[in-house]
Order: sequence, then C-alpha cells, then structure tokens
Amino acid sequence: MLARKPIFPNVIEMNFQAGEVLGCCVYLVFDGSDWLLIDIGLEDTVEEIVELIRQMDFPLSKCKMLIATHADVDHIQGLAKAKQLLKAPIYAHPRAIPPLESGDKLRTFAQIEAQKIDMAMPPVKIDGKLEDGDKIQLGDITLDVWLTPGHTDSQLSFRLGDILFSGDNIYRDGCVGAIDAHHGSDIPSFVKSLRRIRESDVKWLLPSHGPYFRKDNALLDKTIHRLEGYLHMADFGTCAIDWPLMDQWEQELAEGKRPK
Repeated sequence: MLARKPIFPNVIEMNFQAGEVLGCCVYLVFDGSDWLLIDIGLEDTVEEIVELIRQMDFPLSKCKMLIATHADVDHIQGLAKAKQLLKAPIYAHPRAIPPLESGDKLRTFAQIEAQKIDMAMPPVKIDGKLEDGDKIQLGDITLDVWLTPGHTDSQLSFRLGDILFSGDNIYRDGCVGAIDAHHGSDIPSFVKSLRRIRESDVKWLLPSHGPYFRKDNALLDKTIHRLEGYLHMADFGTCAIDWPLMDQWEQELAEGKRPK
C-alpha cells in the first residue's frame, strides 16, 4: 500500500501525491472508502492517476463521481477514459455539457490553429448537472457548489469547510485563467467571482494549477484591480466593455484638436 499524503483532511492532490507534475491539479476527496475526483487532466496520465489511487488502497468501485470544473482540454481530456476505467458518473455545469458531449475542439481549446495545437478531445456522456448552491454529499462531508464564471462561463468551485477548490480563478502568483472570448470568458463575471472569493471566510485556496495557498486578500485586491483595468483595454478585444481612447479621439476630432 502506498502511504497517502493528504494536503488537508479528506483531500489528496494527485501531483503532490506523486511528487511530480502530472498536469493540472487533480483532487481526490474522500470519506472512509468513498471518494470522488475533481478534474482528471489529460488522457495520457489517467492510467497513472488511477494506479496511484489503487495503490493508496481506495477501492475503484467506490468512486462516487468525476467532476469537470469546466470544459477546457487540460482538465477534462481524460474523462472518457476515466469513466471507462472507474465506471463512475460524470458531473458538470450545464454550460459545459455541450462541448464535453460533442468533443468540441474549439470551445475546449483542444485546437488552436494559429499555435499549431491540435489535441484529441474524446466526447463523453455527462450523467448529472451541478449548479450554484448545490451540495455534494460524500459520506459525512459536504461540498458546496459555487458557480464562479469569468475564465469560462461554466467554471465551478467547491467549498469544503474553510478550503475552496477554486478552479482557474486565481493562482498563487496572482495570475488568473486565460481570458479568451472563444471559450466564454467574461471579465465582469470574473471580477464578480473574485470578489465572492475575496469576501468569503475561506482560509485556503486550492487552484486548478500550481500549489495551494493561503487566501490573501491583498493579492485578491491587486488581481481584481488589474482585471478591472482590462475592462477598458483594447488588448482584451471583445472581452473589454469599452475603449476610452475611442471616445477621446471622437471628441478631439469634433474639436479639431491636434496632438501636442
């Protein structure tokens, strides 16, 4: 039996357990012999992750569900294979279901032609929906479901006591998940989600990439301020809500002003 290395009671992070980077953070939440997975990562690491779970003496038949935090390929490409191996139902937010079930390579970022990215995106049947306010019961523990859109329109987070599985909302360095209109990014929603996290009394954030970290309101404030600036920058194209320079230019043209 492989010694378990929980990062919190009832929580194992598979990269930390393996002692190496396998991909995005994959969280195994357990109570007794019952367990579930939050994300699974890429297809080529699924068998390694399942073997680690087996070696930690978790019965594979006791997997209660596989959860997709959102429909990005680096989080969910391995879902079809994991479902086949574990015979467990898959849950996701309703807005993530169409790209997951159709294997939509564009919406999931599996295909980005300009960067010569072309990854397989096996379609997978979703068995249940998770909405904001839902509760997931696993033995004697409860996960509260939060919808925290911004990075994508389907981004889910999960609260367990004073920890939050926070998805791609924010990382330890203050970075956030990629902002791109093609997969449903929305900056005002992103700011709102970050404010929800900032105003909560959770103590630890367990992101989908990189190490977990203690919630730092100063870091969140700095990130929120940066994203609020993105709202008015041409850099972010259709994700911005306006571009003040254009209003200034229109006024200068009407007044016949020249650059000084």
